[in-house]
Amino acid sequence: MRRPEFIARQSGQPSGILGKVIGWIMERETAAQNDAALAALAVNPGDRVLEIGFGHGRTLEQLVAAAPSGLVAGLDHSSEMYEMARRRCAPLLQSGRLELHLGSSQAMPYPDAHFDRVLAVHTLYFWNNPTEHIREIHRVMKGSGVCVLGFRPKEDPHAASFPETVYTFYSRDVVHDLFFDVGFANINLSEPVPGLVLARAVKS
Repeated sequence: MRRPEFIARQSGQPSGILGKVIGWIMERETAAQNDAALAALAVNPGDRVLEIGFGHGRTLEQLVAAAPSGLVAGLDHSSEMYEMARRRCAPLLQSGRLELHLGSSQAMPYPDAHFDRVLAVHTLYFWNNPTEHIREIHRVMKGSGVCVLGFRPKEDPHAASFPETVYTFYSRDVVHDLFFDVGFANINLSEPVPGLVLARAVKS
């Protein structure tokens, strides 16, 4: 059954009361997938970590716990999710261990070679030019830094239930080539939980 377009658009950029509801639903539906992505990211205690599309903020809390002597930053283009995460993570923001920005990963407010780890789960479908976003991720990462991108592949039969006017799905091979063409190395794709492929790549 195809999801209604207005619900799909809320998944891409939640807003208003419905956006809050979508955020709460996403937290529960994606918990296992986000946990698998965190395991693949393999954060070290002193790492500087960026999460793109942080949504509800649950994963931000886990990243801060995994990098107690580092720094965690979050970037999201939804003002509703920004406010939700800001309220949820208020103590971490006040402590200086977490910083949040409202904006697009197509042009990020960070200097070159700033992060050791970058995480993005279920954001790829909404990027109008994936190459530009992945190139920008490459720019803000340190040498030998690790990026983990989680996505539902085009080959997944459930992808057909999402409206094409909102979601653009990509095959495993296309995602591999997106990373390779930008300059990433050691690109590995795995499917630790059903419906989620993790592309793990290293900045060479």
